[in-house]
Amino acid sequence: MPIGTDLLPQIEHIVVLMMENHSYDNYLGTLRGRGEGLPLGVDGQPVVYNRGTGGESVSVHHLMSTRQHPEAPSQSWHASHLQWAGGSCSGFVASAQVVRPEADPAVAMGYWTEDDIPFYYGLARTFPLADHWFSSCLGPTFPNRRFLISGTANGLIDDLPFDLFDYPAAGTIFDLLTRYGISWLNYHAAPADKSAAWRFAQYKRRMARRRVLSLSRSLTAVQGVKKDLRFTADIYPLGIGRYMRHVRGNDQFFADADNGRLPAFSIVDPDFDVYSEENPQDIRKGESFAAEVINRVMHGKGWPRTLLIWVYDEHGGYHDHVSPPAAVPPDDVEGRSIVASRLPLRRFLRPLFPGTVQDVGDLATGPHRYDRYGFRVPAVIVSPYARPDYVCSEVLDHTSVLKLLQQKWNLPALTARDAAASSPLGALDLAAPPAFLAAPSLPEPSLKWGTW
Repeated sequence: MPIGTDLLPQIEHIVVLMMENHSYDNYLGTLRGRGEGLPLGVDGQPVVYNRGTGGESVSVHHLMSTRQHPEAPSQSWHASHLQWAGGSCSGFVASAQVVRPEADPAVAMGYWTEDDIPFYYGLARTFPLADHWFSSCLGPTFPNRRFLISGTANGLIDDLPFDLFDYPAAGTIFDLLTRYGISWLNYHAAPADKSAAWRFAQYKRRMARRRVLSLSRSLTAVQGVKKDLRFTADIYPLGIGRYMRHVRGNDQFFADADNGRLPAFSIVDPDFDVYSEENPQDIRKGESFAAEVINRVMHGKGWPRTLLIWVYDEHGGYHDHVSPPAAVPPDDVEGRSIVASRLPLRRFLRPLFPGTVQDVGDLATGPHRYDRYGFRVPAVIVSPYARPDYVCSEVLDHTSVLKLLQQKWNLPALTARDAAASSPLGALDLAAPPAFLAAPSLPEPSLKWGTW
C-alpha cells in the first residue's frame, strides 16, 4: 500500500506523555501481582543491594520524602555505564561516590511506593503495564529523547546545549508525518496569556543563546551550563514555520483533549522545571500533572479512538535490577562530547572554580556506541482497546513508539534501531469491543493538579 496509508483506523489519536528520570524499580518495584518488580526475600521485603567503593553494602530502601535530592543521583553517560557495571547492575552506589562524591550515595538505591504515588500504581494496575520498556541508551535525557523522535541520538551523549544544531540523515518522525499529511503537535508548558508570536520570540532567544554557547565552548566551562529543554522537538533545529504550526501550550492540549480535537500524533511535555519529576523536584507535583493529562484524555470526546503511552525518558540514576540487553546500533554515528574535547582546559579551571567546572569523567567517560539499551523505565499503555489484566514483557524502548507509528501509517523506518524495534501494539485488542470504552476510575494523585 502507499506510504501514509492508515492501517489502524480504530486509533485516530496517539499521545506520548514522557516524564523524566525514574527507573522501573524506583517507581513500580513494589507493585504486587503485576510485572517484574524488586526481588523479595522470605519476609516479603526487597533483597537487592549494591556495594560502594569501600565494600560497604547498601540495600534498596523506601525514600521517606517525595522531594528529591539536588543533582543526585546522576544519569550522565559516565554514571550510567558505571551503574550498569558490565551487566550486573551493581554500580549504583559506587557510581554516586565517584560522580557525585558530595551527595548521599544511598539515594540511588531508594524507591517510592503506592502510598507516595497512588495514581501511578492505579494506572499500572488498570491498563497494560510494559515491564520491559527500556530507555534507548545508557545515558541522559537529550540522547534518549532524540531516539524517541528520530531513532538515533545522532552522536549526542550529554545534556549540554552545545551540539543541538545537527540533524539526522533520515530526518525525524515529524518530517515523515508532515510529508504524508499526518497531523502532529508538541504540547508543552507555555504561558497561556502570551501570543504564539511572543512565545516564538522567546524560543528564538533561547536558540541564539545556544549558538553563542556553541561558538564559545572554551568559555562555557566556567558558566555552569546545564540542560536547557522546553519541549521534545527542541532537541533538533525546528525553524519558525514548524514552531508556529506544530508547537502549542498545554492549556491548548487540555482544550483539544476535552473537545476531541487532538492531532493524529502528539507529544505532551511537562514543565521541566517543576512538573517533570527530575531531581530536586517533588515527585507528587509531576504525578498531579500526569494524572490531569491522562484523566482529560480518558474523559475527552476523542477517548474512544485514542492510545496514550505514559513513559519516562531515562532512569535518573535510580537503581533497577534488570540488566539492559544489547540493542541494534541505529547507524554508524559514534558518540561525541564537547566536554571531552575541552578536557585540558577544564582540568586547569576546575581547581579555580570548584563545584562549577566538571571533569570529563563526570559526564562522558565510557564507550561511545549505542549498542545497548538503557535501564528500564515505567510505561503503561492507556486506551479503550487496552487488554485488561495484561502485562507486556516484550523488550520495548522509545523507538517502539516509532514502530507503532510506522505500523499505523505504513511509514518507512528512520534507522536500523526502529526497523528492529517491537511495537506495544500487542497491548491492544482491536478485534474485540473496547474493554475500557467507559473510562475507568483511577485513584487520586497525592497532590491534586492546580490546588497546591
